[in-house]
Amino acid sequence: MIRLWVLARMVWLDLFRRKDPYVLLMVLGALLAALLSFDIFGLGNLVRYLKDVGLLLTWLLAWVLAVQLAARQLPQEERRHTIFSLIAKPITRADLVLGKWLGAWLAAAAGTALLYAATWLVVLLRGGNFELVTLMQVLLLHLCFLAFVTALSIALTTILTQSAAMTMAYLLTGAGYFLAARLPVMATGAAPAKTNVLLVLYYALPHLELFDLRQRLVHDWGPIPAGVLLGILGYGALWTAGLLLLAWLAYRRTRFTRGEMT
Repeated sequence: MIRLWVLARMVWLDLFRRKDPYVLLMVLGALLAALLSFDIFGLGNLVRYLKDVGLLLTWLLAWVLAVQLAARQLPQEERRHTIFSLIAKPITRADLVLGKWLGAWLAAAAGTALLYAATWLVVLLRGGNFELVTLMQVLLLHLCFLAFVTALSIALTTILTQSAAMTMAYLLTGAGYFLAARLPVMATGAAPAKTNVLLVLYYALPHLELFDLRQRLVHDWGPIPAGVLLGILGYGALWTAGLLLLAWLAYRRTRFTRGEMT
């Protein structure tokens, strides 16, 4: 466990070395400026619209942040040739995958928490507020979503180049969020062969829409039952663990030679 925290700490140190926190601060500034100037057809003072836009921007920015952070972790070690010093130490391939995932997930989670704080601040300034229990559920499930996204991105980099892994991560998470829940409707009235294909995709794709409780927060519908919350968290944990297992299985077979990496 100590090795995992050391590797995660290396991810954070690299973030500061690359000046990534400054980029996050600029993103936060842009988010605050956009929300403070928000006005649609003279309805800018309606807090519900402000909440909806703020949370939507938070989800989009956090999605991009998670993919970008995770997809570069293993490839950059290979490009710098620091991978040789890492695997020469008493660090297993499993440690490397889990440590890099942990660091990327925690960094994405910290950035996402700041985005939520910025949105909440603007809502307060406009005279509104978030229901605290619902907000905690929204944030918790969002962090579970980020755990999945970072695990998927790292798993893809074990078999693809960094740019290809990022593209596939966006496509797969987009399909899991926007397409998976609609597949049964698309299968209604379709030919049997098409119906079977759509149903296979329905069960094979991750249902990422389950992690999005934004509308409950926007419309003050209140929190979901604790049992449902735990079920969704367990679903996300299983997917995340499965992706990390696949990443380890793929990475343990990877062989590095300096000539091929120059």
